[in-house]
Amino acid sequence: MDQKIRVLIIDDHPLFRQGIRWSLDEAGDMEVIGEAENGQEAIKLAERLLPDVVLVDINLPGLNGLEVARVIKRRDPRIGMIVLSVYEDDDQLFQAIKVGAAAYSSKDVHPRDLVRMIREVSRGKYLINESVLAKPHVATRVLRQFRELAATEDERTSALFAPLTSREIEILDCIARGLSNKEIANELSISGQTVKNHITSILSKLQVNDRTMAVIYAIQRGWIKMGYEGNGSHQSQDVSNSSLARGR
Repeated sequence: MDQKIRVLIIDDHPLFRQGIRWSLDEAGDMEVIGEAENGQEAIKLAERLLPDVVLVDINLPGLNGLEVARVIKRRDPRIGMIVLSVYEDDDQLFQAIKVGAAAYSSKDVHPRDLVRMIREVSRGKYLINESVLAKPHVATRVLRQFRELAATEDERTSALFAPLTSREIEILDCIARGLSNKEIANELSISGQTVKNHITSILSKLQVNDRTMAVIYAIQRGWIKMGYEGNGSHQSQDVSNSSLARGR
């Protein structure tokens, strides 16, 4: 029997938590391993229980859900965070991306859709991409802020915490500039297969499923810079429209 998906629910309304528990129990392949009604309790539970997925309400008393998500992700990046809100808001979506959430949804989501969301997040998928791509103005804002963060980040400090080799960082930088695998191989004077091997290693180390998320992950942490200014051939570009996903 496959291991069940371990879920932690963080919400200050007991009836809402109970409703989620019933829905997840019916799904059969997931179990609620804990519940918390405030941020401090949630952080302690996440550290002790090590859930696969955390559902967190954005409006918690005291420490808000976004801050809770940020702390939990910082302590254990493997945990998939799903941020829930009473209503969908562009600014909250933007903040959810910044704290590393894998998904963002309104609390009136259908139980069937929530179950699907939990399953996909537990597999390492970033459903928040769908929310961003549906709102180009949010995507533009995200990339602009990530560029600003990368420009001001202390690169030496960031490098100490980067799990990637210097060559893998080089390759991620090339991907961010929109280069295909063949172009990366030519620029770095390595074989196409070596490029593929490095990309596989990058995705594994960062626990993401595609090149786009790897680049966003690296930009968030200041390991690479997104966009090149000036009259060169590489201009700042929307990740979703570049050749990040081509992998040629």
